[in-house]
Amino acid sequence: MVRAALLLTLGVATASAFQITQPLSRKGTQLCGGSSGYATTVDGKKEKVETVQGLLESSQMIFTVPASSLTVAESESIRRSMPEGTTVSVVKNTLMNRAVAGTDYEEAAQGLLKGSNMWFFIEEDIGASIKAWNSFTKESGKKETHSIVGGIVEGTLYDPKGVDAIGKLPSKKELYAKIAGGIKAVPTNVARVIKAPNSKLARAIKLATADENKE
Repeated sequence: MVRAALLLTLGVATASAFQITQPLSRKGTQLCGGSSGYATTVDGKKEKVETVQGLLESSQMIFTVPASSLTVAESESIRRSMPEGTTVSVVKNTLMNRAVAGTDYEEAAQGLLKGSNMWFFIEEDIGASIKAWNSFTKESGKKETHSIVGGIVEGTLYDPKGVDAIGKLPSKKELYAKIAGGIKAVPTNVARVIKAPNSKLARAIKLATADENKE
């Protein structure tokens, strides 16, 4: 009887040990900031910090919004609405503080490390990312409770109005397109001016050409 009880106790202990050491699914960890499982271990926290550091290095801008009261379905919807190159992740303030240490974000981020934060790491399309978030808050009725808290660009902290203003600026692609369009338009505009009958430039070119022909 004693032997049977001892074996049963050992069996329960072994099963419990297995459940504790067996890592949980990390699908929800990336989404919800890792409140349990692998993300709460030393290795999990270290991995999270390294991931965030990598995102910071490749981001032109980051901004944060309140993460509280967002369901998994809503968070997934937010992720899908973002343009390519924008990563959304809930990061605990302690881990974010470690990630920004020694970077251009360190000083500016201190004022944002309050409460529960969902961070947006934007590689390129800032305008589309901010627009996508604003569309979500409008459609979900969360505009009053989940507006943008603040953002950082090149070490400078911007308030919500500043972030919205930055979002309305033309992107690099748009600027390149305008520059390219302007360059293409130069020969056409010059030709149009030259061909104008009363153009001073046209008369000057005609006189110069006439002088060359005389020679």
